[in-house]
Amino acid sequence: MAKDFLKETKDRYDIIVIGSGLAGLTSANVLAKAGYSVLLLEHHYQLGGMATWFKRKGGHIFDISLHGFPVGMIKSCRKYWTPEIAESIVQLKGIRFENPQFSLRTTFDRKDFTRLITEEFNVPFETVDGFFAASRKMNFFDDQEMTTGELFEKFFPGRSDVVRLLMEPITYANGSTLEDPAITYGIVFSNFMSKGVFTFRGGTDALVNKMKAELIKNGVDIRIRALVEQIEVDKDRKVKAVHVNGKRIECGAVMSNANIKSTILKLVGEENLDSDYVEEAKAVRLNNSSCQVYIGLKPGESFDNCGDLLFHSEHEGFDIESILSKDISSRTFSFYYPETRPGSDRSLIVSSTNARYKDWADLPEEQYKADKEHLCRTTIDCLEKYIPDVRQKIDWVEASTPRTFEHYTRHIHGSSFGTKFEGLKVSQELPEQVGGLFHAGSVGIIMSGWLGAVNYGVIVSNEVDKYLTPSSAAM
Repeated sequence: MAKDFLKETKDRYDIIVIGSGLAGLTSANVLAKAGYSVLLLEHHYQLGGMATWFKRKGGHIFDISLHGFPVGMIKSCRKYWTPEIAESIVQLKGIRFENPQFSLRTTFDRKDFTRLITEEFNVPFETVDGFFAASRKMNFFDDQEMTTGELFEKFFPGRSDVVRLLMEPITYANGSTLEDPAITYGIVFSNFMSKGVFTFRGGTDALVNKMKAELIKNGVDIRIRALVEQIEVDKDRKVKAVHVNGKRIECGAVMSNANIKSTILKLVGEENLDSDYVEEAKAVRLNNSSCQVYIGLKPGESFDNCGDLLFHSEHEGFDIESILSKDISSRTFSFYYPETRPGSDRSLIVSSTNARYKDWADLPEEQYKADKEHLCRTTIDCLEKYIPDVRQKIDWVEASTPRTFEHYTRHIHGSSFGTKFEGLKVSQELPEQVGGLFHAGSVGIIMSGWLGAVNYGVIVSNEVDKYLTPSSAAM
Protein backbone atom coordinates (compact mmCIF):
# COMPACT_ATOMS: atom_id res chain seq x y z
CA MET A 1 0.00 0.00 0.00
CA ALA A 2 1.07 3.58 -0.67
CA LYS A 3 2.38 5.35 2.40
CA ASP A 4 -0.08 7.68 4.13
CA PHE A 5 1.89 10.87 4.64
CA LEU A 6 -1.00 12.39 6.60
CA LYS A 7 -1.34 9.50 9.04
CA GLU A 8 -2.49 10.64 12.49
CA THR A 9 -2.89 14.29 11.55
CA LYS A 10 -5.50 16.02 13.70
CA ASP A 11 -8.90 17.00 12.32
CA ARG A 12 -8.24 20.66 13.08
CA TYR A 13 -5.31 23.00 13.64
CA ASP A 14 -5.16 26.66 14.56
CA ILE A 15 -3.00 27.36 11.51
CA ILE A 16 -2.06 25.47 8.37
CA VAL A 17 1.07 26.65 6.56
CA ILE A 18 1.23 25.71 2.88
CA GLY A 19 4.78 25.44 1.57
CA SER A 20 8.12 25.23 3.36
CA GLY A 21 10.15 27.98 1.75
CA LEU A 22 11.99 30.16 4.27
CA ALA A 23 8.91 32.35 4.77
CA GLY A 24 6.74 29.28 5.45
CA LEU A 25 9.27 27.70 7.80
CA THR A 26 9.75 30.95 9.72
CA SER A 27 6.03 31.64 9.95
CA ALA A 28 5.37 28.13 11.27
CA ASN A 29 8.11 28.52 13.87
CA VAL A 30 7.00 31.96 15.07
CA LEU A 31 3.35 30.90 15.39
CA ALA A 32 4.18 27.61 17.12
CA LYS A 33 6.29 29.44 19.68
CA ALA A 34 3.31 31.73 20.25
CA GLY A 35 1.32 28.68 21.37
CA TYR A 36 -0.72 27.85 18.28
CA SER A 37 -1.15 24.37 16.84
CA VAL A 38 0.52 24.44 13.43
CA LEU A 39 0.43 22.01 10.52
CA LEU A 40 3.14 22.55 7.88
CA LEU A 41 2.40 21.00 4.47
CA GLU A 42 5.09 20.53 1.81
CA HIS A 43 4.42 18.71 -1.46
CA HIS A 44 8.13 17.88 -2.02
CA TYR A 45 10.03 15.21 -0.07
CA GLN A 46 12.34 17.89 1.32
CA LEU A 47 11.80 21.18 3.12
CA GLY A 48 13.19 24.54 2.02
CA GLY A 49 11.49 25.49 -1.24
CA MET A 50 14.15 27.22 -3.35
CA ALA A 51 16.44 27.11 -0.30
CA THR A 52 17.12 23.40 -0.51
CA TRP A 53 19.64 20.81 -1.70
CA PHE A 54 19.92 17.38 -3.26
CA LYS A 55 22.30 14.42 -3.00
CA ARG A 56 23.86 12.31 -5.74
CA LYS A 57 25.76 9.03 -5.74
CA GLY A 58 29.35 9.27 -4.64
CA GLY A 59 28.48 11.53 -1.71
CA HIS A 60 27.89 14.77 -3.60
CA ILE A 61 25.59 17.33 -1.96
CA PHE A 62 24.50 20.27 -4.11
CA ASP A 63 22.84 23.47 -2.89
CA ILE A 64 20.04 24.78 -5.13
CA SER A 65 20.49 28.33 -6.45
CA LEU A 66 22.86 31.09 -5.39
CA HIS A 67 22.83 31.39 -1.64
CA GLY A 68 23.91 34.88 -0.69
CA PHE A 69 22.11 37.26 1.61
CA PRO A 70 22.69 40.52 3.57
CA VAL A 71 24.16 40.71 7.07
CA GLY A 72 20.66 41.26 8.50
CA MET A 73 20.12 37.51 8.16
CA ILE A 74 22.27 37.02 11.26
CA LYS A 75 19.99 39.17 13.43
CA SER A 76 16.79 37.65 12.00
CA CYS A 77 17.99 34.07 12.51
CA ARG A 78 19.12 34.81 16.04
CA LYS A 79 15.77 36.39 16.91
CA TYR A 80 13.37 34.05 15.12
CA TRP A 81 15.37 30.82 14.98
CA THR A 82 18.38 29.95 17.15
CA PRO A 83 21.78 31.41 18.08
CA GLU A 84 23.39 28.28 16.61
CA ILE A 85 21.90 29.01 13.18
CA ALA A 86 22.89 32.67 13.36
CA GLU A 87 26.48 31.81 14.33
CA SER A 88 26.87 29.64 11.21
CA ILE A 89 26.37 32.62 8.88
CA VAL A 90 29.67 33.83 7.39
CA GLN A 91 30.75 36.48 4.88
CA LEU A 92 31.74 35.70 1.30
CA LYS A 93 34.79 37.87 0.68
CA GLY A 94 35.82 36.80 -2.80
CA ILE A 95 33.34 38.27 -5.31
CA ARG A 96 34.76 38.40 -8.86
CA PHE A 97 33.72 40.08 -12.11
CA GLU A 98 35.23 38.90 -15.40
CA ASN A 99 33.91 40.51 -18.59
CA PRO A 100 35.13 42.52 -21.60
CA GLN A 101 34.83 45.79 -19.69
CA PHE A 102 36.68 44.97 -16.47
CA SER A 103 38.24 42.29 -14.29
CA LEU A 104 38.13 42.81 -10.54
CA ARG A 105 37.57 41.36 -7.08
CA THR A 106 35.53 42.95 -4.30
CA THR A 107 34.25 42.30 -0.80
CA PHE A 108 30.93 43.68 -2.09
CA ASP A 109 30.32 46.34 0.54
CA ARG A 110 29.84 50.09 0.32
CA LYS A 111 33.42 50.97 1.28
CA ASP A 112 34.99 48.72 -1.33
CA PHE A 113 32.48 49.59 -4.06
CA THR A 114 33.12 53.28 -3.42
CA ARG A 115 36.85 52.66 -3.77
CA LEU A 116 36.38 50.72 -7.01
CA ILE A 117 34.04 53.18 -8.68
CA THR A 118 36.14 56.20 -7.76
CA GLU A 119 39.62 54.72 -8.39
CA GLU A 120 39.04 52.16 -11.14
CA PHE A 121 36.11 53.81 -12.95
CA ASN A 122 37.15 57.43 -12.28
CA VAL A 123 33.78 58.62 -11.00
CA PRO A 124 33.86 61.53 -8.52
CA PHE A 125 33.40 60.51 -4.90
CA GLU A 126 30.50 62.93 -4.48
CA THR A 127 28.57 61.17 -7.25
CA VAL A 128 29.17 57.72 -5.82
CA ASP A 129 28.32 58.83 -2.31
CA GLY A 130 25.15 60.49 -3.60
CA PHE A 131 24.08 57.28 -5.34
CA PHE A 132 24.57 55.20 -2.20
CA ALA A 133 22.74 57.77 -0.08
CA ALA A 134 19.80 57.88 -2.51
CA SER A 135 19.58 54.07 -2.61
CA ARG A 136 19.73 53.80 1.16
CA LYS A 137 16.85 56.25 1.62
CA MET A 138 14.46 54.35 -0.65
CA ASN A 139 11.43 52.69 0.93
CA PHE A 140 8.03 51.27 0.06
CA PHE A 141 6.32 54.65 0.25
CA ASP A 142 8.53 56.35 -2.32
CA ASP A 143 7.45 57.30 -5.81
CA GLN A 144 7.45 54.15 -7.94
CA GLU A 145 7.57 55.97 -11.27
CA MET A 146 11.36 56.15 -11.54
CA THR A 147 12.85 53.02 -13.09
CA THR A 148 16.17 51.45 -12.15
CA GLY A 149 17.52 52.48 -15.54
CA GLU A 150 16.55 56.11 -14.87
CA LEU A 151 18.24 55.94 -11.46
CA PHE A 152 21.50 54.89 -13.08
CA GLU A 153 21.19 57.49 -15.82
CA LYS A 154 20.74 60.17 -13.15
CA PHE A 155 24.00 59.32 -11.36
CA PHE A 156 26.09 57.54 -14.01
CA PRO A 157 24.95 58.75 -17.46
CA GLY A 158 26.43 56.75 -20.31
CA ARG A 159 28.49 54.55 -17.99
CA SER A 160 27.54 51.01 -18.97
CA ASP A 161 30.55 49.69 -17.07
CA VAL A 162 29.35 51.15 -13.76
CA VAL A 163 25.80 49.97 -14.43
CA ARG A 164 27.12 46.46 -15.05
CA LEU A 165 29.09 46.43 -11.78
CA LEU A 166 26.12 47.66 -9.75
CA MET A 167 23.33 45.81 -11.57
CA GLU A 168 24.62 42.41 -12.65
CA PRO A 169 24.74 40.77 -9.18
CA ILE A 170 21.23 41.95 -8.32
CA THR A 171 19.87 40.62 -11.62
CA TYR A 172 21.35 37.22 -10.85
CA ALA A 173 20.06 37.39 -7.28
CA ASN A 174 16.42 38.24 -7.95
CA GLY A 175 15.80 38.78 -11.66
CA SER A 176 15.74 42.60 -11.60
CA THR A 177 15.75 44.54 -14.85
CA LEU A 178 16.38 48.18 -15.69
CA GLU A 179 12.64 48.62 -16.32
CA ASP A 180 11.65 47.67 -12.74
CA PRO A 181 10.87 50.43 -10.20
CA ALA A 182 14.03 51.97 -8.80
CA ILE A 183 12.94 51.25 -5.23
CA THR A 184 13.04 47.49 -5.95
CA TYR A 185 16.71 47.90 -6.76
CA GLY A 186 17.61 50.53 -4.17
CA ILE A 187 16.29 48.66 -1.14
CA VAL A 188 17.87 45.33 -2.09
CA PHE A 189 21.17 46.89 -3.11
CA SER A 190 21.53 49.01 0.01
CA ASN A 191 20.79 45.96 2.20
CA PHE A 192 23.70 44.09 0.63
CA MET A 193 25.91 47.16 0.67
CA SER A 194 25.81 47.51 4.44
CA LYS A 195 28.28 44.71 5.16
CA GLY A 196 28.56 42.57 2.02
CA VAL A 197 27.28 39.11 1.04
CA PHE A 198 26.85 36.27 3.53
CA THR A 199 26.10 32.57 3.32
CA PHE A 200 25.54 29.59 5.59
CA ARG A 201 28.61 27.55 6.51
CA GLY A 202 27.85 23.84 6.45
CA GLY A 203 25.51 23.90 3.47
CA THR A 204 21.80 24.38 3.02
CA ASP A 205 21.14 20.84 4.24
CA ALA A 206 22.64 21.75 7.61
CA LEU A 207 20.59 24.97 7.78
CA VAL A 208 17.23 23.43 6.89
CA ASN A 209 17.78 20.40 9.12
CA LYS A 210 18.55 22.71 12.05
CA MET A 211 15.34 24.61 11.26
CA LYS A 212 13.41 21.35 11.06
CA ALA A 213 14.70 20.29 14.48
CA GLU A 214 13.62 23.63 15.94
CA LEU A 215 10.15 23.31 14.39
CA ILE A 216 9.69 19.83 15.86
CA LYS A 217 10.89 21.05 19.25
CA ASN A 218 8.26 23.80 19.13
CA GLY A 219 5.49 21.36 18.27
CA VAL A 220 4.96 21.94 14.53
CA ASP A 221 3.37 18.97 12.76
CA ILE A 222 5.48 18.67 9.57
CA ARG A 223 4.18 16.67 6.62
CA ILE A 224 6.07 16.14 3.35
CA ARG A 225 4.67 14.79 0.06
CA ALA A 226 1.48 16.62 1.01
CA LEU A 227 0.02 18.38 -2.03
CA VAL A 228 -2.66 20.93 -1.21
CA GLU A 229 -5.56 20.78 -3.65
CA GLN A 230 -7.92 23.42 -2.27
CA ILE A 231 -8.32 26.09 0.38
CA GLU A 232 -11.95 25.79 1.47
CA VAL A 233 -13.79 29.06 2.08
CA ASP A 234 -17.16 29.27 3.87
CA LYS A 235 -20.21 31.35 2.91
CA ASP A 236 -18.90 34.29 4.99
CA ARG A 237 -15.66 34.26 2.97
CA LYS A 238 -13.55 32.93 5.79
CA VAL A 239 -11.05 30.10 5.71
CA LYS A 240 -12.67 26.84 6.75
CA ALA A 241 -10.34 23.99 5.81
CA VAL A 242 -7.57 22.74 3.55
CA HIS A 243 -7.89 19.74 1.23
CA VAL A 244 -4.58 17.89 0.96
CA ASN A 245 -3.86 14.45 -0.53
CA GLY A 246 -7.63 13.93 -0.68
CA LYS A 247 -8.08 14.67 3.03
CA ARG A 248 -9.99 17.60 4.53
CA ILE A 249 -8.40 19.30 7.56
CA GLU A 250 -10.09 22.23 9.29
CA CYS A 251 -8.22 25.27 10.54
CA GLY A 252 -8.60 28.74 11.95
CA ALA A 253 -6.20 30.35 9.49
CA VAL A 254 -4.03 29.53 6.50
CA MET A 255 -0.62 31.00 5.70
CA SER A 256 0.29 30.26 2.08
CA ASN A 257 3.93 30.23 1.08
CA ALA A 258 2.94 29.13 -2.43
CA ASN A 259 3.15 31.40 -5.47
CA ILE A 260 0.63 34.23 -5.03
CA LYS A 261 -1.06 33.55 -8.38
CA SER A 262 -1.32 29.82 -7.61
CA THR A 263 -2.75 30.58 -4.18
CA ILE A 264 -5.45 32.88 -5.54
CA LEU A 265 -6.36 31.34 -8.88
CA LYS A 266 -5.88 27.64 -8.13
CA LEU A 267 -6.25 27.00 -4.40
CA VAL A 268 -8.90 29.60 -3.45
CA GLY A 269 -10.78 30.01 -6.73
CA GLU A 270 -12.11 33.11 -8.41
CA GLU A 271 -15.66 32.51 -7.11
CA ASN A 272 -14.50 33.31 -3.56
CA LEU A 273 -12.94 36.67 -4.41
CA ASP A 274 -13.97 40.10 -5.67
CA SER A 275 -13.79 40.25 -9.45
CA ASP A 276 -11.58 43.35 -9.53
CA TYR A 277 -9.13 41.67 -7.13
CA VAL A 278 -9.04 38.58 -9.34
CA GLU A 279 -8.23 40.73 -12.37
CA GLU A 280 -5.48 42.47 -10.42
CA ALA A 281 -4.03 39.06 -9.46
CA LYS A 282 -4.17 37.86 -13.06
CA ALA A 283 -2.29 40.98 -14.15
CA VAL A 284 0.63 40.31 -11.78
CA ARG A 285 3.69 39.52 -13.89
CA LEU A 286 5.87 36.58 -13.06
CA ASN A 287 9.59 37.05 -12.85
CA ASN A 288 11.97 34.94 -14.88
CA SER A 289 13.43 31.55 -14.06
CA SER A 290 16.92 30.05 -14.21
CA CYS A 291 19.10 27.21 -15.39
CA GLN A 292 21.80 25.69 -13.24
CA VAL A 293 24.64 23.25 -13.80
CA TYR A 294 25.89 21.23 -10.83
CA ILE A 295 29.49 20.01 -11.03
CA GLY A 296 31.02 17.69 -8.44
CA LEU A 297 34.73 16.89 -8.40
CA LYS A 298 36.16 13.50 -7.50
CA PRO A 299 36.77 12.96 -3.76
CA GLY A 300 39.92 14.77 -2.68
CA GLU A 301 40.29 16.70 -5.96
CA SER A 302 40.55 20.47 -5.61
CA PHE A 303 41.49 23.65 -7.47
CA ASP A 304 43.17 26.96 -6.71
CA ASN A 305 40.90 29.49 -5.04
CA CYS A 306 38.75 31.19 -7.68
CA GLY A 307 36.80 33.33 -5.23
CA ASP A 308 33.34 32.54 -3.86
CA LEU A 309 31.14 34.06 -6.58
CA LEU A 310 32.30 34.77 -10.13
CA PHE A 311 30.18 36.84 -12.49
CA HIS A 312 31.39 35.81 -15.96
CA SER A 313 30.20 37.43 -19.18
CA GLU A 314 31.38 37.53 -22.76
CA HIS A 315 28.89 40.24 -23.68
CA GLU A 316 29.82 43.89 -24.13
CA GLY A 317 27.87 45.89 -21.55
CA PHE A 318 24.94 45.04 -19.29
CA ASP A 319 22.16 43.58 -21.44
CA ILE A 320 19.19 41.81 -19.85
CA GLU A 321 18.29 40.15 -23.16
CA SER A 322 21.69 38.52 -23.42
CA ILE A 323 21.51 37.45 -19.77
CA LEU A 324 18.18 35.71 -20.42
CA SER A 325 19.15 34.26 -23.79
CA LYS A 326 19.23 30.49 -24.27
CA ASP A 327 22.44 31.14 -26.20
CA ILE A 328 24.33 31.75 -22.98
CA SER A 329 27.06 34.37 -22.73
CA SER A 330 26.73 35.19 -19.02
CA ARG A 331 27.07 32.83 -16.06
CA THR A 332 27.52 33.11 -12.33
CA PHE A 333 29.75 30.47 -10.76
CA SER A 334 29.44 29.57 -7.08
CA PHE A 335 32.56 27.79 -5.80
CA TYR A 336 32.22 25.40 -2.87
CA TYR A 337 35.50 24.43 -1.24
CA PRO A 338 35.94 21.62 1.31
CA GLU A 339 35.86 24.19 4.12
CA THR A 340 32.35 25.23 2.98
CA ARG A 341 31.19 22.00 4.62
CA PRO A 342 33.65 21.46 7.48
CA GLY A 343 34.95 17.91 7.49
CA SER A 344 34.27 17.37 3.80
CA ASP A 345 36.87 16.58 1.11
CA ARG A 346 34.58 17.69 -1.73
CA SER A 347 34.92 20.62 -4.10
CA LEU A 348 31.80 21.64 -6.03
CA ILE A 349 30.86 24.29 -8.57
CA VAL A 350 27.35 25.49 -9.39
CA SER A 351 26.77 27.60 -12.48
CA SER A 352 23.59 29.70 -12.61
CA THR A 353 22.04 31.58 -15.52
CA ASN A 354 18.82 33.55 -15.75
CA ALA A 355 16.40 31.93 -18.20
CA ARG A 356 13.00 32.22 -19.86
CA TYR A 357 10.47 29.47 -19.22
CA LYS A 358 9.18 29.62 -22.80
CA ASP A 359 12.60 28.67 -24.18
CA TRP A 360 12.43 25.31 -22.40
CA ALA A 361 8.76 24.57 -21.75
CA ASP A 362 7.64 22.85 -24.94
CA LEU A 363 10.81 21.20 -26.21
CA PRO A 364 10.35 17.57 -27.34
CA GLU A 365 12.01 15.21 -24.87
CA GLU A 366 14.93 14.31 -27.13
CA GLN A 367 15.64 17.98 -27.85
CA TYR A 368 15.24 18.84 -24.16
CA LYS A 369 17.78 16.18 -23.21
CA ALA A 370 20.19 17.30 -25.92
CA ASP A 371 19.89 20.96 -24.88
CA LYS A 372 20.62 20.09 -21.24
CA GLU A 373 23.71 18.17 -22.34
CA HIS A 374 24.76 21.18 -24.42
CA LEU A 375 24.25 23.42 -21.39
CA CYS A 376 26.52 21.17 -19.30
CA ARG A 377 29.20 20.93 -21.98
CA THR A 378 29.39 24.67 -22.69
CA THR A 379 29.41 25.46 -18.97
CA ILE A 380 32.45 23.24 -18.47
CA ASP A 381 34.09 24.85 -21.52
CA CYS A 382 33.61 28.23 -19.85
CA LEU A 383 34.80 26.95 -16.47
CA GLU A 384 38.05 25.74 -18.03
CA LYS A 385 39.07 29.38 -18.44
CA TYR A 386 39.39 29.53 -14.65
CA ILE A 387 40.22 25.89 -13.81
CA PRO A 388 42.14 24.60 -16.86
CA ASP A 389 42.19 20.93 -15.82
CA VAL A 390 38.67 20.79 -14.36
CA ARG A 391 37.30 18.37 -16.96
CA GLN A 392 39.63 15.61 -15.80
CA LYS A 393 38.59 16.13 -12.18
CA ILE A 394 34.82 15.98 -12.64
CA ASP A 395 32.93 13.07 -11.07
CA TRP A 396 29.33 14.29 -11.55
CA VAL A 397 27.55 16.86 -13.71
CA GLU A 398 23.87 17.58 -14.34
CA ALA A 399 21.63 20.51 -15.22
CA SER A 400 18.31 21.97 -14.09
CA THR A 401 16.05 24.21 -16.19
CA PRO A 402 12.85 26.23 -15.66
CA ARG A 403 10.98 22.95 -16.16
CA THR A 404 12.91 21.43 -13.27
CA PHE A 405 12.01 24.31 -10.96
CA GLU A 406 8.37 24.18 -12.03
CA HIS A 407 8.24 20.47 -11.18
CA TYR A 408 9.89 20.64 -7.77
CA THR A 409 8.61 23.99 -6.48
CA ARG A 410 5.20 24.13 -8.22
CA HIS A 411 6.02 27.74 -9.13
CA ILE A 412 4.11 28.83 -12.21
CA HIS A 413 6.51 28.75 -15.18
CA GLY A 414 9.30 27.73 -12.82
CA SER A 415 9.59 31.33 -11.64
CA SER A 416 12.76 31.33 -9.54
CA PHE A 417 12.29 34.95 -8.47
CA GLY A 418 8.58 35.15 -7.73
CA THR A 419 6.65 38.06 -9.19
CA LYS A 420 7.20 41.61 -10.20
CA PHE A 421 6.64 44.41 -7.71
CA GLU A 422 2.86 44.60 -8.17
CA GLY A 423 2.60 41.12 -6.60
CA LEU A 424 3.37 42.57 -3.19
CA LYS A 425 0.15 44.59 -3.03
CA VAL A 426 -1.95 41.58 -4.07
CA SER A 427 -0.20 39.46 -1.45
CA GLN A 428 -0.78 41.98 1.33
CA GLU A 429 -4.47 42.47 0.48
CA LEU A 430 -5.40 38.76 0.43
CA PRO A 431 -6.69 38.73 4.05
CA GLU A 432 -9.14 41.49 3.11
CA GLN A 433 -10.63 39.16 0.52
CA VAL A 434 -10.79 35.99 2.62
CA GLY A 435 -10.79 36.13 6.39
CA GLY A 436 -7.95 34.10 7.87
CA LEU A 437 -6.06 33.64 4.60
CA PHE A 438 -2.58 35.11 4.53
CA HIS A 439 0.32 34.97 2.09
CA ALA A 440 4.08 35.28 2.43
CA GLY A 441 6.15 34.41 -0.59
CA SER A 442 8.53 35.64 -3.23
CA VAL A 443 6.70 38.75 -4.34
CA GLY A 444 7.92 42.14 -5.42
CA ILE A 445 11.60 41.09 -5.82
CA ILE A 446 12.15 43.75 -3.19
CA MET A 447 12.48 41.35 -0.30
CA SER A 448 16.24 40.73 -0.52
CA GLY A 449 16.03 37.01 -1.15
CA TRP A 450 16.54 34.77 1.85
CA LEU A 451 16.51 37.63 4.37
CA GLY A 452 13.33 39.07 2.89
CA ALA A 453 11.64 35.67 2.94
CA VAL A 454 12.41 35.21 6.64
CA ASN A 455 11.29 38.71 7.55
CA TYR A 456 8.14 38.54 5.42
CA GLY A 457 7.26 35.30 7.21
CA VAL A 458 7.58 37.12 10.53
CA ILE A 459 5.50 40.10 9.38
CA VAL A 460 2.67 37.88 8.17
CA SER A 461 2.85 35.73 11.33
CA ASN A 462 2.13 38.83 13.38
CA GLU A 463 -0.96 39.47 11.23
CA VAL A 464 -2.10 35.87 11.71
CA ASP A 465 -1.64 36.26 15.46
CA LYS A 466 -3.82 39.38 15.46
CA TYR A 467 -6.52 37.53 13.56
CA LEU A 468 -6.48 34.47 15.79
CA THR A 469 -7.38 35.87 19.17
CA PRO A 470 -7.25 33.41 22.10
CA SER A 471 -11.03 33.01 21.99
CA SER A 472 -10.96 31.90 18.35
CA ALA A 473 -8.02 29.51 18.65
CA ALA A 474 -8.65 25.76 18.77
CA MET A 475 -8.67 24.27 22.25
